[in-house]
Amino acid sequence: MLDFSQFECLTFDCYGTLIDWEAGILAALRPMLAAHRVTLSDAALLELYGELEAKAEAEYRIYRDVLQTVVGALGERLGFTASQAEQEALPQSLAFWPPFPDTIEALRKLQTRYQLAIISNVDDDLFAATAETLQVPFDAVITAQEARSYKPSLTNFRLALERLRKPKEKILHVAQSLYHDVAPTRELGIRNVWVNRRGAKSGSGATKLAAAAPDLEVPDLETLATLAVSA
Repeated sequence: MLDFSQFECLTFDCYGTLIDWEAGILAALRPMLAAHRVTLSDAALLELYGELEAKAEAEYRIYRDVLQTVVGALGERLGFTASQAEQEALPQSLAFWPPFPDTIEALRKLQTRYQLAIISNVDDDLFAATAETLQVPFDAVITAQEARSYKPSLTNFRLALERLRKPKEKILHVAQSLYHDVAPTRELGIRNVWVNRRGAKSGSGATKLAAAAPDLEVPDLETLATLAVSA
């Protein structure tokens, strides 16, 4: 069990941890696949998405372009040519991706004791729309657009450490992705919490599979908030 009393700031991945990005991704892509008469299970579609997104993020470009590239590559892989409108549909949908049911209340609870920050693979303007949905102000927001790189690059986390002006021992990173977040924070010596949002579901969903050991695993943000505030 982590000693929460040593931490002053909690940093969060956003999409997948606070926001139910898999629900958002599926809602945006399902009509497209149906229009092209492509049959694919949710698990297979999310796994393919994770593969294509990681490939598209290998060289920095804005996240809006990453998402459009993913849709184009998805079409090529599944035997259809995605129109410009279809490519734009995924980034346009991001503003409507829903928070998990426990997210807002958990953030409010955690904010009574800790500074809160975001470290997210997203553009500034796209996160601005999500920030309104989350309803809770953050002390710092570090985007991929600012870092000019995508997690799991260590650059994003180093920029966060500079921005927060705190020793890494005072920071706890909270995330759903072992690949994007747990592995790089472990490499940097930043303590971390894995929010296992997928639970008993098979596979790694919309993130690449990674064998990284978190300092703490919780099933949801509500559990983390209870542990972190009552400690």
